[in-house]
Amino acid sequence: MGKGDSRTKRGKIYQGSFGKSRPKDPKRGKKVATKKASTRK
Repeated sequence: MGKGDSRTKRGKIYQGSFGKSRPKDPKRGKKVATKKASTRK
């Protein structure tokens, strides 16, 4: 496990790829409970 391992974050950084262990958008990587934005009039 390390630079050559495509399943680890370090391996993804080394290869320049994205996936489950290294999402492009950090906010979308983990499941976070989102609140609906209230509409203002």
